Amino acid sequence: MTKNLLALSEKSRNLFLAKSIHHKTNFMSGKFSKILKDLREAVLGTQQDFTTGSMGRAIFLLAVPMMLEMGMESLFAVVDVFYVAKLGADAVATVGLTESTLTLIYAVALGLSMSTTAMVARRIGEKDHEGAAVAAVQAIGIGVLMSVPVSLIGGYFADDILRVMGASENIIDNSGYFAWMFAGNLTIQLLFIINAVFRGAGDAVHAMRALWLANILNIVLDPCFIFGLGPFPEMGVTGAAVATNIGRGMGVVYQLSVLARGLGRVKIHRSQWRLNREVMLRLLRVSLGGIFQFFVATASWVGLVRIVSLFGSAALAGYTIALRIITFTILPSWGVGNAAATLVGQNLGAAKPERAERAVWTTGFCNFVFLELVAVIFIFFPEFFVGIFTRDPAVVPYAVDCLRYVSYGYGFYAYGMIMVQAFNGAGDTFTPTIINIFCYWMLQIPLAYILAKPLDFGAHGAFLAITIAESVLAVVSIFFFRRGRWKERKI
Repeated sequence: MTKNLLALSEKSRNLFLAKSIHHKTNFMSGKFSKILKDLREAVLGTQQDFTTGSMGRAIFLLAVPMMLEMGMESLFAVVDVFYVAKLGADAVATVGLTESTLTLIYAVALGLSMSTTAMVARRIGEKDHEGAAVAAVQAIGIGVLMSVPVSLIGGYFADDILRVMGASENIIDNSGYFAWMFAGNLTIQLLFIINAVFRGAGDAVHAMRALWLANILNIVLDPCFIFGLGPFPEMGVTGAAVATNIGRGMGVVYQLSVLARGLGRVKIHRSQWRLNREVMLRLLRVSLGGIFQFFVATASWVGLVRIVSLFGSAALAGYTIALRIITFTILPSWGVGNAAATLVGQNLGAAKPERAERAVWTTGFCNFVFLELVAVIFIFFPEFFVGIFTRDPAVVPYAVDCLRYVSYGYGFYAYGMIMVQAFNGAGDTFTPTIINIFCYWMLQIPLAYILAKPLDFGAHGAFLAITIAESVLAVVSIFFFRRGRWKERKI
């Protein structure tokens, strides 16, 4: 009798365990299938209302294509440096000085794109699709008007600008790269602005595809124009600029075709391709704050390059290579920030400020986990990543130290960039501008110089100043975000 009861008990326990394992397997299989389904939707594109439903799913559907988009944007600089590094330290330094000066153009493009994202997202949240299309046209018009004088000035005064930046005569000999990059700045403006329209509308997949197309062409054409492969002319470092402009130009052609054909939420009809003074002025008012905000940040990077250049081409080349590696990880992280900006804008438009705030904290945590993982890798294995670009014994130590120093602050950067994007997504470009003035101009640049020269840290002083300033920016941004005034912003 006891034996039978024990056997029955054992049988029941085994049956219970089997059912439990079966249920857990089905649960895990179902979760995995759902993740794959969401991933497919995120990459292929789908029409979604991000003002309702699961917050986690909304972030996932927006962040995946935006991270891929920003990853592609970072590839431009990485690919150029990869090939140009084979031409020597002076060629890499040319790219570094040019890119640091171009950051002023990026400030305009980023400032205008952030206000564009905010306005388009707000109109989409209000279900005003025609208003979103009108805002998109005005942003494109402003971008075109701003790019013309920059092209003329950069192309004509290339040598003089490089001299002001502290370039040696060997670097000035490569001024063709500088001139081409400035002459083609219209492609930079439009690529940023139209992708901002897509992001604001929640059509992140089209922004991703535009940069995929641009980067594939850049990767293929870079070695062709630099080294003169096949029928292509050998243009040296200038060839990298030619390839980049062709790639970006084709990306813009794709963007315009999407808008004209109405493949996303924003469709621009022929009758809407005209300037609207009222909307343009409103967009400009918000944009000026955003432009100045990014100008403050990017101008500080120009100042850092000027300080690093005091220690020679090797230090400047190492700094340039390290920043390209850092950009490759930071820009995908900005993609998460762009998802936060879109969610803030659309949910404020739908009169759901609490949902907007929840989106910011959730994306901030996701970004923190991502960047901390990257930081661990860069801190312990910087030589591996630097070695992909150069083996120059004079350059490698600078690149390794810069990569390691900056990585120490990745956890702070994660939240800092999300907070800044949240302000911008709400249309509040004033708050992050004030924060940037304090953290970059009043802290980072003076600190970098003091550490580099009076305290004799050399170029390493500039590297350390980056980490300190960015960490302070994160803390200050969180403080102002928690005050909640961004929820009351009207655009």
